[in-house]
Amino acid sequence: MRTPRILTLSAFALALSLALPAQAANDADLAQIREQLKQMKENYEQRIAALENRLAQAESTASKAETVADKAEASASQAQAAAQQASQRPASANSFNPELSLILVGNYTNLSQDPNQRRLQGFMPSNGELLPAERSFNLGESELTFSGNINHLFRGTLILAIAPDNTLGVEEANFQTLGLGNGFNLKAGRFFSSVGYLNDIHAHAWDFSNAPLPYQAFFGGQLGMDGVQARWLAPGDTYFEVGVEAARALSFPAADETRNKNGLMSGAVFAHVGGDLDVSNSWRAGLSYFYAEPNGRDYDDPLNDTTYSFSGSSKTWIADFVWKWAPNGDASRQNLKLQGEYFNQSEDGTLVYDVHGTALGTQSGSFNNRQSGFYAQAVYQFMPHWRIGYRYDQLYSGNPSFGHDPLTSEFPSLKDFNPKRNTLMVDWTPDEFSRFRLQYAQDKTRPEATDNQFWVQYIMSLGAHGAHKY
Repeated sequence: MRTPRILTLSAFALALSLALPAQAANDADLAQIREQLKQMKENYEQRIAALENRLAQAESTASKAETVADKAEASASQAQAAAQQASQRPASANSFNPELSLILVGNYTNLSQDPNQRRLQGFMPSNGELLPAERSFNLGESELTFSGNINHLFRGTLILAIAPDNTLGVEEANFQTLGLGNGFNLKAGRFFSSVGYLNDIHAHAWDFSNAPLPYQAFFGGQLGMDGVQARWLAPGDTYFEVGVEAARALSFPAADETRNKNGLMSGAVFAHVGGDLDVSNSWRAGLSYFYAEPNGRDYDDPLNDTTYSFSGSSKTWIADFVWKWAPNGDASRQNLKLQGEYFNQSEDGTLVYDVHGTALGTQSGSFNNRQSGFYAQAVYQFMPHWRIGYRYDQLYSGNPSFGHDPLTSEFPSLKDFNPKRNTLMVDWTPDEFSRFRLQYAQDKTRPEATDNQFWVQYIMSLGAHGAHKY
Protein backbone atom coordinates (compact mmCIF):
# COMPACT_ATOMS: atom_id res chain seq x y z
CA MET A 1 0.00 0.00 0.00
CA ARG A 2 2.94 2.37 0.58
CA THR A 3 4.12 2.39 -3.09
CA PRO A 4 0.87 3.65 -4.66
CA ARG A 5 0.71 6.52 -2.16
CA ILE A 6 4.29 7.57 -2.96
CA LEU A 7 3.56 7.48 -6.70
CA THR A 8 0.49 9.59 -6.18
CA LEU A 9 2.53 12.12 -4.24
CA SER A 10 5.18 12.27 -7.00
CA ALA A 11 2.53 12.77 -9.64
CA PHE A 12 1.09 15.59 -7.63
CA ALA A 13 4.50 17.23 -7.39
CA LEU A 14 5.04 16.89 -11.14
CA ALA A 15 1.68 18.45 -11.92
CA LEU A 16 2.36 21.25 -9.53
CA SER A 17 5.71 22.00 -11.13
CA LEU A 18 4.16 22.05 -14.63
CA ALA A 19 1.38 24.31 -13.48
CA LEU A 20 3.74 27.03 -12.28
CA PRO A 21 4.07 29.91 -14.66
CA ALA A 22 7.20 29.59 -16.67
CA GLN A 23 8.23 33.12 -16.01
CA ALA A 24 8.15 32.55 -12.23
CA ALA A 25 9.99 29.23 -12.26
CA ASN A 26 13.65 29.23 -11.80
CA ASP A 27 16.19 26.70 -10.69
CA ALA A 28 16.32 27.88 -7.07
CA ASP A 29 12.57 27.52 -6.56
CA LEU A 30 12.50 24.10 -8.18
CA ALA A 31 15.35 22.91 -5.96
CA GLN A 32 13.55 24.15 -2.84
CA ILE A 33 10.30 22.45 -3.84
CA ARG A 34 12.11 19.20 -4.60
CA GLU A 35 13.81 19.33 -1.17
CA GLN A 36 10.49 19.87 0.61
CA LEU A 37 8.90 17.02 -1.32
CA LYS A 38 11.83 14.79 -0.39
CA GLN A 39 11.43 15.61 3.31
CA MET A 40 7.68 15.00 3.14
CA LYS A 41 8.31 11.63 1.50
CA GLU A 42 10.88 10.61 4.14
CA ASN A 43 8.61 11.64 7.06
CA TYR A 44 5.69 9.80 5.55
CA GLU A 45 7.72 6.63 5.06
CA GLN A 46 9.05 6.82 8.66
CA ARG A 47 5.52 7.12 10.06
CA ILE A 48 4.31 4.20 7.97
CA ALA A 49 7.28 2.11 9.12
CA ALA A 50 6.59 2.97 12.80
CA LEU A 51 2.92 2.00 12.47
CA GLU A 52 3.81 -1.26 10.80
CA ASN A 53 6.34 -2.00 13.58
CA ARG A 54 3.74 -1.36 16.31
CA LEU A 55 1.26 -3.58 14.50
CA ALA A 56 3.80 -6.40 14.32
CA GLN A 57 4.61 -6.04 18.04
CA ALA A 58 0.90 -6.10 18.97
CA GLU A 59 0.32 -9.21 16.88
CA SER A 60 3.36 -10.90 18.49
CA THR A 61 2.19 -10.04 22.04
CA ALA A 62 -1.30 -11.36 21.33
CA SER A 63 0.16 -14.58 19.97
CA LYS A 64 2.34 -15.05 23.06
CA ALA A 65 -0.62 -14.41 25.41
CA GLU A 66 -2.71 -16.95 23.57
CA THR A 67 0.14 -19.48 23.82
CA VAL A 68 0.49 -18.87 27.59
CA ALA A 69 -3.27 -19.25 28.08
CA ASP A 70 -3.23 -22.50 26.16
CA LYS A 71 -0.35 -23.80 28.30
CA ALA A 72 -2.11 -22.73 31.53
CA GLU A 73 -5.30 -24.46 30.47
CA ALA A 74 -3.37 -27.60 29.62
CA SER A 75 -1.56 -27.51 33.00
CA ALA A 76 -4.85 -27.07 34.85
CA SER A 77 -6.33 -30.02 33.00
CA GLN A 78 -3.30 -32.14 33.87
CA ALA A 79 -3.49 -31.11 37.56
CA GLN A 80 -7.19 -31.93 37.72
CA ALA A 81 -6.60 -35.31 36.13
CA ALA A 82 -3.74 -36.03 38.56
CA ALA A 83 -5.88 -35.07 41.57
CA GLN A 84 -8.70 -37.29 40.37
CA GLN A 85 -6.32 -40.20 39.88
CA ALA A 86 -4.82 -39.65 43.35
CA SER A 87 -8.25 -39.68 44.99
CA GLN A 88 -9.06 -42.97 43.26
CA ARG A 89 -5.90 -44.80 44.26
CA PRO A 90 -6.38 -47.59 46.79
CA ALA A 91 -3.39 -46.30 48.72
CA SER A 92 -1.35 -43.13 48.64
CA ALA A 93 2.12 -42.14 49.74
CA ASN A 94 0.57 -40.55 52.85
CA SER A 95 -0.60 -44.01 53.92
CA PHE A 96 2.98 -44.65 55.02
CA ASN A 97 3.29 -41.25 56.72
CA PRO A 98 0.36 -40.91 59.18
CA GLU A 99 -0.33 -37.82 61.23
CA LEU A 100 1.36 -37.96 64.64
CA SER A 101 0.57 -35.96 67.75
CA LEU A 102 1.55 -36.04 71.40
CA ILE A 103 -0.32 -34.45 74.31
CA LEU A 104 1.66 -33.75 77.49
CA VAL A 105 -0.25 -32.99 80.69
CA GLY A 106 0.94 -32.33 84.22
CA ASN A 107 -0.25 -30.59 87.37
CA TYR A 108 0.47 -29.52 90.91
CA THR A 109 -2.30 -29.95 93.51
CA ASN A 110 -2.77 -28.59 97.02
CA LEU A 111 -5.61 -30.33 98.89
CA SER A 112 -7.02 -29.62 102.34
CA GLN A 113 -8.28 -33.24 102.71
CA ASP A 114 -6.69 -36.62 102.20
CA PRO A 115 -7.50 -37.63 98.58
CA ASN A 116 -7.53 -41.30 99.59
CA GLN A 117 -10.65 -40.63 101.69
CA ARG A 118 -12.62 -38.94 98.93
CA ARG A 119 -15.88 -40.57 97.79
CA LEU A 120 -19.23 -39.67 96.26
CA GLN A 121 -21.54 -40.32 99.20
CA GLY A 122 -24.82 -41.98 98.22
CA PHE A 123 -23.44 -43.45 94.98
CA MET A 124 -21.94 -46.80 94.09
CA PRO A 125 -18.22 -46.38 93.52
CA SER A 126 -17.59 -46.28 89.78
CA ASN A 127 -13.88 -47.08 90.19
CA GLY A 128 -13.27 -44.26 87.75
CA GLU A 129 -11.99 -40.72 87.92
CA LEU A 130 -12.11 -39.11 91.36
CA LEU A 131 -9.28 -36.68 90.71
CA PRO A 132 -7.21 -35.19 92.19
CA ALA A 133 -5.69 -38.53 93.22
CA GLU A 134 -2.41 -37.30 94.66
CA ARG A 135 -1.04 -34.19 96.32
CA SER A 136 1.95 -32.16 95.13
CA PHE A 137 3.39 -32.68 91.64
CA ASN A 138 1.73 -35.16 89.31
CA LEU A 139 2.23 -36.32 85.77
CA GLY A 140 -1.14 -36.34 84.07
CA GLU A 141 -2.32 -38.69 81.38
CA SER A 142 -0.36 -38.22 78.15
CA GLU A 143 -1.77 -39.16 74.75
CA LEU A 144 0.02 -40.43 71.66
CA THR A 145 -2.09 -40.31 68.50
CA PHE A 146 -1.59 -41.93 65.10
CA SER A 147 -4.17 -41.04 62.47
CA GLY A 148 -4.52 -40.71 58.72
CA ASN A 149 -6.54 -41.55 55.65
CA ILE A 150 -6.23 -45.23 54.81
CA ASN A 151 -7.58 -44.60 51.31
CA HIS A 152 -10.37 -42.54 49.78
CA LEU A 153 -12.94 -44.62 51.70
CA PHE A 154 -11.63 -44.88 55.27
CA ARG A 155 -9.70 -43.03 57.96
CA GLY A 156 -7.95 -44.75 60.88
CA THR A 157 -7.11 -43.50 64.39
CA LEU A 158 -5.11 -44.98 67.26
CA ILE A 159 -4.82 -43.09 70.59
CA LEU A 160 -2.59 -44.52 73.30
CA ALA A 161 -2.97 -43.23 76.86
CA ILE A 162 0.09 -43.19 79.09
CA ALA A 163 -1.02 -43.07 82.73
CA PRO A 164 1.03 -41.55 85.57
CA ASP A 165 1.78 -45.06 86.90
CA ASN A 166 3.57 -45.86 83.60
CA THR A 167 0.82 -48.15 82.32
CA LEU A 168 -0.11 -47.96 78.65
CA GLY A 169 -3.71 -48.25 77.52
CA VAL A 170 -5.59 -48.06 74.24
CA GLU A 171 -8.00 -45.15 74.52
CA GLU A 172 -9.25 -45.27 70.92
CA ALA A 173 -8.53 -47.60 68.00
CA ASN A 174 -11.03 -47.32 65.19
CA PHE A 175 -11.70 -46.65 61.54
CA GLN A 176 -14.44 -44.46 60.11
CA THR A 177 -15.83 -43.89 56.66
CA LEU A 178 -15.04 -40.77 54.64
CA GLY A 179 -18.55 -39.99 53.51
CA LEU A 180 -20.93 -42.74 52.51
CA GLY A 181 -23.18 -40.19 50.88
CA ASN A 182 -26.56 -38.84 51.91
CA GLY A 183 -25.16 -37.79 55.30
CA PHE A 184 -24.32 -41.31 56.57
CA ASN A 185 -21.08 -42.30 58.30
CA LEU A 186 -19.87 -45.37 60.21
CA LYS A 187 -17.23 -45.89 62.89
CA ALA A 188 -16.04 -49.25 64.20
CA GLY A 189 -13.52 -50.30 66.82
CA ARG A 190 -12.84 -48.65 70.19
CA PHE A 191 -14.11 -45.13 70.69
CA PHE A 192 -15.66 -42.77 73.22
CA SER A 193 -19.45 -42.85 73.06
CA SER A 194 -21.10 -39.78 71.54
CA VAL A 195 -23.85 -39.62 74.17
CA GLY A 196 -24.13 -36.23 75.84
CA TYR A 197 -21.81 -33.38 74.96
CA LEU A 198 -18.55 -33.81 76.87
CA ASN A 199 -18.13 -37.59 76.70
CA ASP A 200 -16.36 -37.90 73.33
CA ILE A 201 -14.12 -34.87 73.93
CA HIS A 202 -10.66 -35.82 75.16
CA ALA A 203 -9.65 -34.52 78.58
CA HIS A 204 -6.95 -32.16 77.28
CA ALA A 205 -9.68 -30.20 75.42
CA TRP A 206 -11.92 -29.76 78.49
CA ASP A 207 -12.43 -26.30 79.94
CA PHE A 208 -11.68 -27.55 83.47
CA SER A 209 -9.00 -29.88 84.80
CA ASN A 210 -11.35 -32.70 85.81
CA ALA A 211 -14.66 -34.24 84.77
CA PRO A 212 -17.98 -32.93 86.14
CA LEU A 213 -19.51 -34.90 89.02
CA PRO A 214 -22.27 -36.53 86.89
CA TYR A 215 -19.64 -38.02 84.59
CA GLN A 216 -17.70 -39.33 87.60
CA ALA A 217 -20.80 -40.80 89.25
CA PHE A 218 -22.58 -42.29 86.22
CA PHE A 219 -19.79 -43.06 83.73
CA GLY A 220 -16.68 -43.39 85.88
CA GLY A 221 -15.28 -40.29 84.18
CA GLN A 222 -15.85 -41.16 80.52
CA LEU A 223 -17.83 -43.85 78.70
CA GLY A 224 -15.80 -45.96 76.29
CA MET A 225 -17.14 -48.48 73.77
CA ASP A 226 -15.93 -51.45 71.73
CA GLY A 227 -18.35 -51.76 68.85
CA VAL A 228 -19.85 -49.86 65.95
CA GLN A 229 -21.43 -46.42 65.61
CA ALA A 230 -23.69 -45.18 62.82
CA ARG A 231 -24.57 -41.49 62.33
CA TRP A 232 -26.78 -39.58 59.94
CA LEU A 233 -26.51 -35.83 59.32
CA ALA A 234 -29.62 -34.31 57.78
CA PRO A 235 -29.26 -31.95 54.79
CA GLY A 236 -30.31 -28.34 55.25
CA ASP A 237 -29.29 -25.17 57.03
CA THR A 238 -30.31 -26.41 60.50
CA TYR A 239 -27.86 -28.84 62.07
CA PHE A 240 -29.55 -32.14 62.93
CA GLU A 241 -27.94 -35.54 63.44
CA VAL A 242 -28.97 -38.87 64.94
CA GLY A 243 -26.78 -41.80 65.86
CA VAL A 244 -26.86 -45.30 67.28
CA GLU A 245 -24.15 -47.39 68.95
CA ALA A 246 -24.09 -51.17 69.38
CA ALA A 247 -21.16 -52.09 71.55
CA ARG A 248 -19.64 -53.57 74.66
CA ALA A 249 -19.24 -50.75 77.16
CA LEU A 250 -15.83 -50.62 78.83
CA SER A 251 -16.64 -48.63 81.94
CA PHE A 252 -19.23 -48.03 84.63
CA PRO A 253 -22.19 -48.58 84.77
CA ALA A 254 -21.51 -51.69 82.65
CA ALA A 255 -19.56 -54.73 83.79
CA ASP A 256 -19.58 -56.65 80.55
CA GLU A 257 -16.13 -58.13 81.05
CA THR A 258 -17.76 -60.71 83.35
CA ARG A 259 -20.35 -61.75 80.77
CA ASN A 260 -19.96 -64.60 78.35
CA LYS A 261 -22.55 -64.12 75.63
CA ASN A 262 -22.94 -63.23 72.00
CA GLY A 263 -24.80 -60.25 70.62
CA LEU A 264 -25.53 -56.85 72.04
CA MET A 265 -24.18 -56.16 75.54
CA SER A 266 -24.90 -52.44 75.70
CA GLY A 267 -26.03 -49.71 73.35
CA ALA A 268 -26.86 -46.05 72.95
CA VAL A 269 -28.88 -43.68 70.79
CA PHE A 270 -28.48 -39.91 70.54
CA ALA A 271 -29.80 -36.90 68.64
CA HIS A 272 -28.39 -33.38 68.31
CA VAL A 273 -29.87 -30.23 66.83
CA GLY A 274 -28.43 -26.73 66.52
CA GLY A 275 -27.72 -23.74 64.34
CA ASP A 276 -26.82 -20.05 64.12
CA LEU A 277 -29.22 -17.45 65.47
CA ASP A 278 -27.18 -14.67 63.88
CA VAL A 279 -23.56 -13.95 63.03
CA SER A 280 -22.62 -13.73 66.75
CA ASN A 281 -24.68 -16.50 68.39
CA SER A 282 -24.92 -20.26 67.85
CA TRP A 283 -26.29 -23.18 69.86
CA ARG A 284 -26.61 -26.96 70.07
CA ALA A 285 -28.90 -29.20 72.13
CA GLY A 286 -29.05 -32.96 72.46
CA LEU A 287 -30.80 -35.93 74.02
CA SER A 288 -29.10 -39.31 74.60
CA TYR A 289 -29.94 -42.72 76.04
CA PHE A 290 -27.54 -45.45 77.20
CA TYR A 291 -28.46 -49.00 78.23
CA ALA A 292 -26.34 -51.72 79.84
CA GLU A 293 -26.88 -55.02 81.64
CA PRO A 294 -24.11 -55.29 84.24
CA ASN A 295 -23.57 -58.78 85.62
CA GLY A 296 -21.56 -59.13 88.82
CA ARG A 297 -20.48 -55.49 88.97
CA ASP A 298 -18.39 -55.59 92.15
CA TYR A 299 -17.34 -52.70 94.31
CA ASP A 300 -15.85 -52.25 97.75
CA ASP A 301 -17.57 -50.07 100.31
CA PRO A 302 -14.82 -47.85 101.72
CA LEU A 303 -16.71 -47.38 104.99
CA ASN A 304 -17.03 -51.00 106.12
CA ASP A 305 -14.58 -52.99 103.96
CA THR A 306 -17.39 -55.01 102.45
CA THR A 307 -17.69 -56.09 98.83
CA TYR A 308 -21.03 -55.61 97.05
CA SER A 309 -22.08 -56.94 93.66
CA PHE A 310 -24.89 -55.73 91.39
CA SER A 311 -26.53 -57.51 88.43
CA GLY A 312 -29.44 -56.18 86.44
CA SER A 313 -30.21 -53.31 84.08
CA SER A 314 -28.87 -49.75 84.00
CA LYS A 315 -30.54 -46.97 81.99
CA THR A 316 -29.15 -43.45 81.64
CA TRP A 317 -30.78 -40.42 80.00
CA ILE A 318 -28.75 -37.29 79.21
CA ALA A 319 -29.92 -33.86 78.07
CA ASP A 320 -27.23 -31.39 76.99
CA PHE A 321 -27.14 -27.78 75.81
CA VAL A 322 -24.38 -25.46 74.56
CA TRP A 323 -24.55 -21.76 73.64
CA LYS A 324 -21.66 -19.83 72.08
CA TRP A 325 -21.28 -16.10 71.55
CA ALA A 326 -18.52 -14.28 69.64
CA PRO A 327 -18.91 -10.66 68.45
CA ASN A 328 -19.49 -10.72 64.68
CA GLY A 329 -18.36 -14.34 64.66
CA ASP A 330 -14.75 -13.45 65.58
CA ALA A 331 -13.76 -15.55 68.62
CA SER A 332 -10.09 -14.53 68.60
CA ARG A 333 -10.53 -11.60 71.01
CA GLN A 334 -13.73 -12.25 72.98
CA ASN A 335 -16.15 -15.16 73.27
CA LEU A 336 -18.51 -16.77 75.77
CA LYS A 337 -19.57 -20.41 76.08
CA LEU A 338 -22.45 -21.62 78.25
CA GLN A 339 -22.64 -25.39 78.71
CA GLY A 340 -24.69 -27.80 80.79
CA GLU A 341 -25.85 -31.43 81.00
CA TYR A 342 -28.46 -33.27 83.06
CA PHE A 343 -28.21 -37.02 83.88
CA ASN A 344 -30.89 -39.39 85.09
CA GLN A 345 -29.95 -43.00 85.82
CA SER A 346 -32.14 -45.84 87.02
CA GLU A 347 -30.95 -49.31 88.00
CA ASP A 348 -33.00 -52.42 88.78
CA GLY A 349 -31.72 -55.86 89.64
CA THR A 350 -30.15 -57.94 92.37
CA LEU A 351 -27.66 -56.69 94.93
CA VAL A 352 -25.40 -59.09 96.80
CA TYR A 353 -23.65 -57.62 99.79
CA ASP A 354 -20.77 -59.05 101.78
CA VAL A 355 -19.96 -61.18 98.74
CA HIS A 356 -17.20 -63.12 100.50
CA GLY A 357 -19.15 -63.53 103.74
CA THR A 358 -16.37 -62.11 105.88
CA ALA A 359 -18.38 -59.52 107.80
CA LEU A 360 -22.16 -59.84 107.73
CA GLY A 361 -22.65 -63.09 105.86
CA THR A 362 -23.59 -63.17 102.20
CA GLN A 363 -27.07 -61.84 101.51
CA SER A 364 -28.90 -60.79 98.38
CA GLY A 365 -32.15 -59.17 97.38
CA SER A 366 -33.83 -57.03 94.78
CA PHE A 367 -32.42 -53.54 94.43
CA ASN A 368 -33.65 -50.46 92.61
CA ASN A 369 -32.73 -46.81 92.63
CA ARG A 370 -33.09 -43.68 90.55
CA GLN A 371 -30.38 -41.03 90.76
CA SER A 372 -29.68 -37.81 88.91
CA GLY A 373 -27.25 -34.95 88.62
CA PHE A 374 -26.24 -31.99 86.52
CA TYR A 375 -23.50 -29.46 85.92
CA ALA A 376 -23.61 -25.97 84.46
CA GLN A 377 -20.63 -23.87 83.45
CA ALA A 378 -19.68 -20.60 81.82
CA VAL A 379 -16.30 -19.84 80.22
CA TYR A 380 -15.52 -16.29 79.07
CA GLN A 381 -12.52 -15.17 77.03
CA PHE A 382 -12.20 -11.53 78.05
CA MET A 383 -9.10 -10.74 75.98
CA PRO A 384 -6.88 -12.60 73.52
CA HIS A 385 -5.36 -15.76 75.07
CA TRP A 386 -7.03 -15.32 78.50
CA ARG A 387 -10.19 -17.01 79.83
CA ILE A 388 -12.04 -17.32 83.12
CA GLY A 389 -14.65 -19.95 83.99
CA TYR A 390 -17.07 -21.13 86.66
CA ARG A 391 -18.71 -24.55 87.03
CA TYR A 392 -21.32 -25.85 89.46
CA ASP A 393 -21.90 -29.60 89.95
CA GLN A 394 -24.74 -31.28 91.88
CA LEU A 395 -25.76 -34.92 92.41
CA TYR A 396 -28.95 -36.36 93.90
CA SER A 397 -28.57 -39.83 95.46
CA GLY A 398 -32.27 -40.74 95.34
CA ASN A 399 -34.01 -43.24 97.61
CA PRO A 400 -32.53 -46.70 97.02
CA SER A 401 -34.48 -49.70 98.23
CA PHE A 402 -33.40 -53.23 99.08
CA GLY A 403 -36.30 -55.65 98.71
CA HIS A 404 -39.46 -53.96 99.94
CA ASP A 405 -37.68 -51.89 102.59
CA PRO A 406 -35.54 -48.77 102.46
CA LEU A 407 -31.82 -49.35 102.44
CA THR A 408 -30.52 -50.56 105.78
CA SER A 409 -27.34 -49.74 107.69
CA GLU A 410 -25.44 -52.50 105.88
CA PHE A 411 -24.86 -50.01 103.04
CA PRO A 412 -23.23 -46.98 104.69
CA SER A 413 -21.74 -45.59 101.46
CA LEU A 414 -25.23 -45.49 99.87
CA LYS A 415 -26.81 -43.41 102.62
CA ASP A 416 -28.71 -40.43 101.27
CA PHE A 417 -26.54 -37.41 100.42
CA ASN A 418 -26.36 -34.84 97.60
CA PRO A 419 -22.73 -34.14 96.67
CA LYS A 420 -21.93 -30.74 95.15
CA ARG A 421 -18.93 -28.72 94.05
CA ASN A 422 -18.04 -25.17 92.98
CA THR A 423 -15.08 -24.63 90.66
CA LEU A 424 -13.30 -21.51 89.41
CA MET A 425 -10.54 -21.42 86.81
CA VAL A 426 -8.42 -19.01 84.79
CA ASP A 427 -6.20 -20.13 81.93
CA TRP A 428 -3.70 -18.63 79.51
CA THR A 429 -3.43 -20.05 75.99
CA PRO A 430 -0.58 -18.39 74.07
CA ASP A 431 -1.43 -20.49 70.99
CA GLU A 432 -3.41 -23.59 70.06
CA PHE A 433 -0.55 -25.88 71.13
CA SER A 434 -0.09 -24.82 74.76
CA ARG A 435 -2.21 -23.90 77.79
CA PHE A 436 -1.60 -23.11 81.46
CA ARG A 437 -4.47 -23.25 83.99
CA LEU A 438 -5.04 -22.24 87.60
CA GLN A 439 -8.11 -23.85 89.21
CA TYR A 440 -9.80 -23.83 92.61
CA ALA A 441 -12.62 -26.16 93.70
CA GLN A 442 -14.69 -26.32 96.87
CA ASP A 443 -15.55 -30.02 96.98
CA LYS A 444 -18.46 -31.19 99.18
CA THR A 445 -18.88 -34.76 98.01
CA ARG A 446 -19.07 -36.34 101.51
CA PRO A 447 -20.90 -35.02 104.58
CA GLU A 448 -18.05 -35.03 107.07
CA ALA A 449 -15.57 -32.80 105.18
CA THR A 450 -15.13 -29.97 102.70
CA ASP A 451 -12.08 -30.26 100.49
CA ASN A 452 -10.48 -27.05 99.18
CA GLN A 453 -8.57 -28.05 96.05
CA PHE A 454 -6.00 -25.91 94.20
CA TRP A 455 -4.65 -26.94 90.81
CA VAL A 456 -1.90 -25.67 88.54
CA GLN A 457 -1.98 -27.48 85.19
CA TYR A 458 -0.13 -27.42 81.88
CA ILE A 459 -1.23 -28.93 78.56
CA MET A 460 1.19 -29.16 75.63
CA SER A 461 0.42 -30.42 72.13
CA LEU A 462 3.04 -31.53 69.61
CA GLY A 463 2.51 -32.52 66.00
CA ALA A 464 -0.68 -32.69 63.96
CA HIS A 465 -3.58 -31.11 65.79
CA GLY A 466 -7.11 -31.48 64.45
CA ALA A 467 -10.00 -29.14 65.08
CA HIS A 468 -11.91 -29.58 68.30
CA LYS A 469 -15.59 -30.41 68.54
CA TYR A 470 -18.14 -27.59 68.53
